[in-house]
Amino acid sequence: MSNKYKHLAEEILGLAGVQINGNNPWDIQIHNSEFYRRAITEAEMGIGESYMDKWWDVEKMDEFIHRIFLARADEKIQRKLSVFIQILTAKLFNLQSKRRAYQIAEKHYNLGNNLFQNMLDSRMNYSCAYWKDAQTLDEAQENKLELICRKLYLEPGMRVLDIGCGWGAFGKFAAEKYRVEVVGITISKEQVELGRKLCDGLPVEFRLMDYRDLDEKFDRIVSIGMIEHVGYKNYRSFFRVTNKSLTDTGLFILHTIGRNKSRKTLDPWVNKYIFPNGMLPSVAHVGRAIEDFFVMEDWHNFGPDYDKTLMAWHDNFVCNWNTIAGCYSERFFRMWNYYLLTSAASFRARNNQLWQIVLSKNGVLGGYQSVR
Repeated sequence: MSNKYKHLAEEILGLAGVQINGNNPWDIQIHNSEFYRRAITEAEMGIGESYMDKWWDVEKMDEFIHRIFLARADEKIQRKLSVFIQILTAKLFNLQSKRRAYQIAEKHYNLGNNLFQNMLDSRMNYSCAYWKDAQTLDEAQENKLELICRKLYLEPGMRVLDIGCGWGAFGKFAAEKYRVEVVGITISKEQVELGRKLCDGLPVEFRLMDYRDLDEKFDRIVSIGMIEHVGYKNYRSFFRVTNKSLTDTGLFILHTIGRNKSRKTLDPWVNKYIFPNGMLPSVAHVGRAIEDFFVMEDWHNFGPDYDKTLMAWHDNFVCNWNTIAGCYSERFFRMWNYYLLTSAASFRARNNQLWQIVLSKNGVLGGYQSVR
């Protein structure tokens, strides 16, 4: 039986130009022959967990996964019953309900500020950078913040809501450069504590709260990398709340990862270890959800920039690992390494996209002037 699984693995990997124990940097090196059964029968979960268990290695993880995605070799792998149960559960239950919303903070965003400080740029942006005319991660992230501010047509004195504000990178930038007031909301205590320190002395307020509790008006709204945690059952509620919170002449920018096909769950490994209850919206998801609430003024896709961003984060994570290793295990290192590099590969293969969508309540009179 083990030979059968090995033969299947060789056949599937061969579609991607990957050899088992080969000499290319994208060739997989197997340390445990049980890998074949686990990979074939458990798909993403088996491949990810067996890497964490040191059953295999590869010199260039991002290239290995990129080749698999390009050849669609991953679609040839069987799915266990547990995968279909996960999909059914997402259909039957609201996995991103208000009661469950704080799970992602505990599982991911509260892993420790030291981890993110040693991985991200100096402003601590945990979202895709904009690499046009940029040479470094810091420059690319400043570009992204400037791009958002220009797309919002910010003016001094405006009141801006940042939904899923992280550590306040956008709020700090907008307050300093555009002299606006910012209210940032997040469900992570760690982000609130550090964000308040980083924005001390600026008109940037942090609130530990769920977006569903909002009940006031703002001139502008921005949400950067947060709707990935909202879930399709809550999309209409999310846009209903943002519509209610925006002035009649206001603008709302939604910055989100997007997927090409409409699905209701992330892959099982990512759901278990990285982003519990997460879900990436499709064009169709967004289109249906904003109907009756917003006019779509601009839709900007710069997905390949997330590949560069994730590779920069990975470089920082690896280079600074010795600084933070005492707080995390070697298994965590392999888990995080796998997460960053497989994510980069997904954008490189154009499986995932990065969208900035500008929305208005009633349409901008005379038309919205797009910014790039």
